Amino acid sequence: MADHQEASVTLPSAPASVPAARAYVTDVLAEWGLGAGAEAADTVRLMVSELATNAVEHTVGQSPTFTVDLRLDREQRLEIGVTDSHPKWPRWLPLATQQDSGRGMVIVRCLAAESGGEVFVTPTADGGKTVWIALPWTVPVR
Repeated sequence: MADHQEASVTLPSAPASVPAARAYVTDVLAEWGLGAGAEAADTVRLMVSELATNAVEHTVGQSPTFTVDLRLDREQRLEIGVTDSHPKWPRWLPLATQQDSGRGMVIVRCLAAESGGEVFVTPTADGGKTVWIALPWTVPVR
């Protein structure tokens, strides 16, 4: 298997696309050696679910689709990006926030930090953004 892998899927901004995004990421990670039963795979699925939900719920019809990108550098890290064309970037609430909604990014940031990774946002050429999760890749090459 190559040292660098990439995969991508574009889905409609609809609630049914959230489980589709999770399933896609699960399949790709399994191809790359991270089985569905691995704790790290569960963590990645939860983070992708939160980001896909944000792309569906918070774009208010301004982004008809969202894209999930995966990049793997087997020597260093896995990057997962969720891109939409809505110009508003996610809110970075305090990690100790107690409100009932709006905690998706708190969950993503906590899980990334616990895994030794980070979360960051980059602008897109069309005025949207990509929310990235970067995690260390520790799966041995098969």
